[in-house]
Amino acid sequence: MSELVIKKNLGKRDIILFTVSAILLVDTLAATAAIGASSIFWWLFLGLFFFVPFALVSAELGCTYPEQGGIYAWVRDAFGGRWGCRVSWAYWVNTAIWMPAIFILFAGVATQLFWPQMRVVEQIGLGIALTWMAVGVNVVTLNVGKWVPNIGAIFKIVIFLAIIVGAIFHAAHNGLANPITFDSVRPRLSDSLQYIPAIIYGMLGFELISASSEEMRSPERDLPLSILVSGSIILALYISGTTAILAAIPAREIDLVEGLVDTLQLFFARLPMGEVLVAALGLAALYTFFSNGVTWAIGSNRAAAEAAEEGELPRAFALRSRRNTPVGAAVLMGITSTVILVLYGLMVHSNEDLFWSLFAFSGVIFLLPYIGMFLAFLQMRRVDGQRTRPFRVPGSDLAVQLMAVFCVAVLAGSIFLFVYTPGEGVQWPVLTGAVIALLLGELAIRWAESQRPVQD
Repeated sequence: MSELVIKKNLGKRDIILFTVSAILLVDTLAATAAIGASSIFWWLFLGLFFFVPFALVSAELGCTYPEQGGIYAWVRDAFGGRWGCRVSWAYWVNTAIWMPAIFILFAGVATQLFWPQMRVVEQIGLGIALTWMAVGVNVVTLNVGKWVPNIGAIFKIVIFLAIIVGAIFHAAHNGLANPITFDSVRPRLSDSLQYIPAIIYGMLGFELISASSEEMRSPERDLPLSILVSGSIILALYISGTTAILAAIPAREIDLVEGLVDTLQLFFARLPMGEVLVAALGLAALYTFFSNGVTWAIGSNRAAAEAAEEGELPRAFALRSRRNTPVGAAVLMGITSTVILVLYGLMVHSNEDLFWSLFAFSGVIFLLPYIGMFLAFLQMRRVDGQRTRPFRVPGSDLAVQLMAVFCVAVLAGSIFLFVYTPGEGVQWPVLTGAVIALLLGELAIRWAESQRPVQD
């Protein structure tokens, strides 16, 4: 059998757009704005003390260890195959859980814009159709599949800029819906703790492109600059976009699913051809929801396939097409997403309930691999410190260690707040679902170990 040739399909532009597509989430903009004016403080504070360190760590790991599998490979090299596999499982199963949430959001926005009578069962059906479209994109080669997130990134930037411009004119004529002053921006933990995890959730994804390191033209050269450029774009648009929604809609009236369309209609519906503009921006937003699912599926399916090829996940995850695309992991993700959509559709009564339940459930699992990533960063600095690093996180060893420990603490606190809501107590469906997902991962690991050939 001839050796498979891996094509170098990803250049600097692709890495920047892929990263923007992964991290810049139109869908969580309303959730963060619902905090109120203090969300501006949290974006600035966490941007400086979490987002920037996370970007720096991702750049160092990505260009120092440019291995296919990304976060799985880093944790595997630091702590062994089993821990790498746990991270890869959490990474993969989170995406399989989160895709239904994002496609329910798609259905909710589509209902607002084009199909007001769409029932929950029809929204579930639309979500299932989108799931299998995402699977299809995952099994074509990256030189084709990369255009879904690339175009999605451009649409996201356009939507954010439209909201920002609309907010400027709206505020000039109508004043601010929420006062934005030093006192209002000052954080009040009792009011904003529930939503802080949504901000952290919206800051993660710099490492995702590294799952396809072998398909990059020059990760050592391109990754650090690409992360710098994409990170600057993302943070600026998040802060400006959140401020814009707060300029238009009172924080207590922001709907987690319908807030985006409410904002677009408020800003543009009364303009000449305004309804057409709202519909066009709404269609662009729908595309970005789909591209979100595709972007994360591309990264997590490749990480899972790499783990399976190492014998750490069941063989079904390792099945690849002739073009080296992760068919097994993608199809399994489609099946899982479909089952979750059907089950949750039977349990909830509105798309907002469904979106937040799935969002919080997947959020717990989503944040766990990043704790492993920061710990792997510290471990590889300790045991492999002499390796040449094309990019190195600046600062003394002690400062870098404290930075990484703070980021781990932020992630752990966010996981706690997904599970425990102040004033409401433990969210048992979220906690139960997360525990079950992790236990299934342990079963998958044991199954994979039983499939390994016996050594003489």
